[in-house]
Amino acid sequence: MSVLAASDLSLTLGDRRVLDAVTVAFAPGRVTALLGPNGAGKSSLLACLSALRMPDAGAATLDAVDVRAVTPSARARRIGFLPQQAEVHWSIDVATLVALGRLPWRGRGGDGEADRAAVRRALAATATTALADRRVDQLSGGERARVLLARVLAGDPEWLLADEPLASLDPAHQLDIGARLRAVAAGGRGVVLVVHDLNLAARLADEVVLLRDGRIVAAGETATVLTAETIATTYGVAVDEGVTSRGDRFFVPIAR
Repeated sequence: MSVLAASDLSLTLGDRRVLDAVTVAFAPGRVTALLGPNGAGKSSLLACLSALRMPDAGAATLDAVDVRAVTPSARARRIGFLPQQAEVHWSIDVATLVALGRLPWRGRGGDGEADRAAVRRALAATATTALADRRVDQLSGGERARVLLARVLAGDPEWLLADEPLASLDPAHQLDIGARLRAVAAGGRGVVLVVHDLNLAARLADEVVLLRDGRIVAAGETATVLTAETIATTYGVAVDEGVTSRGDRFFVPIAR
């Protein structure tokens, strides 16, 4: 099984240490949420894992190989990255945009049947097949979020890294995209995403990593790690913890 990990990973941006000797491993077939206050290092960790940033020390590894040692095309075939507030600056149709996710594979035969089949699968997995001929700039926010996810899935990556993919969506679309991310993990891929909403993380993630000031506060199974005590330590705010009628745990911050 493919393993994505960080080992003693440290990163300085400007004069600030944003990651400080972070060591954590991620499991395929699981959804892992990175949680923590603003500036905790969540996005920086995701950027190092996807080789978009070079750490000062330590390493991000894929199957024990430094991700920076993997060729860009090979890395792109194995790790798909969905950036925060991803935008599309061209008025192109959905099918063309999703097909861009196949670019890492084009050197192995171009736009062949395998590419077209992968695009069809990605459209189906995100319920965007009916949008294939629509212009991307004419889509709603929820539709665009599903199409951007389809573009990443079209590359058939082993790992999907997403930076706040739910942040700009309304509750219905948050649940929809969350369910699709869980389906991606259920298919055997690893999913690592930055989340700000504690309740979405409690509902969506199999595992959580809590970060504060560039260091890991706690990491592991969501039900075990995400508690009122660890939230208070991570965020510096007390919360009440409860369970919905459906059995989902939830947290409510308590005013000081």
